[in-house]
Amino acid sequence: MLRPLYKAAQVQELDRRTIAGGIDGFALMQRAASSAWHSFRSRWPQARSITVLCGSGNNGGDGHVLAALAMQSGLKVQRITLKPVEELSSDAARAAELATSAGVGCEEWHAGIELTGEVIVDALLGTGLTGEVEGRFKRAIETINAAGQPILAIDTPSGLVADTGAVPGIAVKASCTVTFIGDKVGLHTGDAPAYTGEIDFRPLGVKAQAYFDIPPTAWRLDDSLLAEAFAPRLRTNHKGDMGHVLVMGGAPGFGGAALLACQAAARLGAGKVSLATAPEHITASLVRCPEVMAHGVRGGAEAAELPSNADVVVVGPGLGQAAWGQAVLQSALQSDAPLVVDADGLNLLARQWPEVRRDNWILTPHPGEAARLLNCSVADIQSDRPAAAQALQRARGGVVILKGAGSLIAGPSGLVVCPYGNPGMASGGMGDVLSGMLGALVAQRGEVEFSAWLGAMVHALAADRAAEEEGERGLLASDLASYARKLINP
Repeated sequence: MLRPLYKAAQVQELDRRTIAGGIDGFALMQRAASSAWHSFRSRWPQARSITVLCGSGNNGGDGHVLAALAMQSGLKVQRITLKPVEELSSDAARAAELATSAGVGCEEWHAGIELTGEVIVDALLGTGLTGEVEGRFKRAIETINAAGQPILAIDTPSGLVADTGAVPGIAVKASCTVTFIGDKVGLHTGDAPAYTGEIDFRPLGVKAQAYFDIPPTAWRLDDSLLAEAFAPRLRTNHKGDMGHVLVMGGAPGFGGAALLACQAAARLGAGKVSLATAPEHITASLVRCPEVMAHGVRGGAEAAELPSNADVVVVGPGLGQAAWGQAVLQSALQSDAPLVVDADGLNLLARQWPEVRRDNWILTPHPGEAARLLNCSVADIQSDRPAAAQALQRARGGVVILKGAGSLIAGPSGLVVCPYGNPGMASGGMGDVLSGMLGALVAQRGEVEFSAWLGAMVHALAADRAAEEEGERGLLASDLASYARKLINP
């Protein structure tokens, strides 16, 4: 299944509707604080002391109420506010009064303050942040991060932009983030995975009617899709039913990437896999994967004959940007078959085919390649990954997978986030394996968007399984194919 994700303004509207529907705003704040308290208790049941840092808005109000709940449960509570409680207004002021009535002491933030709790609660800024944190809030975040204690962030780690996943300056590095009413897209991509810790979504009892005309900004993939997508094959299936993948790549001296893509395509169930590569790589391909039908290609004329026999063409792994790669890519672009374009295929598109768009292709850029395709900087891409993925899809058509932590898949149905994967994937060849997997899925399914969702998820989950068994460091791209095979045979 897919899980909905929202922007901060959409969640604020859901909050407003809930209050307008008859739930008092302070009661909703109490629900949020109670949910955060249960999240805290489930993770740190042995904790006997807590430090809660409260900002000036509703996020701070959640913190004040949580502090009262902790005191009532017998914990030693340190409450720190970044705005004097007498200057608070509305529900935040009521929350601070509630904590005071419960016997919770209150200190105003000052440089050098010692955080004494076994667990620290970040209730400073919430979802309202759009720029870099400055002043005392910045110094408070530095102190929180330096304390060396587990951290629970309420709604969003302070300093993280909830809509984009970017951290313009500094942000709280939480152990767990408990978020309310609508899960936020920015908690799942960009810089966010380094700051959110485990994400605990709590809807707070908001009724389904409140969501009916607020379409999610994005959707989050869930591994429950695998069982639905990879049902057992029919007993009468043969290799012709499983599709033919053609991998075009491996310029002279760069044969490994194309071989990785071929092997991944075979392991993901393609009926036939062919390879168009420089002639000097044929022997290596026969040794590495004899199931692949390898063709030595010297130039465009030989390459042009091959795509017509394939159900999908994967072009880019080891392609290079010299004359050989240009001729091979041109042959692929002249084909009507669905394409998966990666690596130097993308760089050549940016340089020589800036206007070409198709409905039946998957583009798989990392941020650097996306920046070249959009003629901007990598910093521009990373500052708002959701917007960049959607802009690239609008410009080029088809489906775009913007790779990185929290890979984003932008297609005709909207934006989808893949929450899986790990830092062990920061090694050469991972993108080549992904392109091969995508080719196999398109060949078998006959369409590109759902295949892109599945391919991104299987690729990332395979890496997670490999890391669980043998660790992240030293994870190789060639390790993924066997784990992926297990995932698609539930």
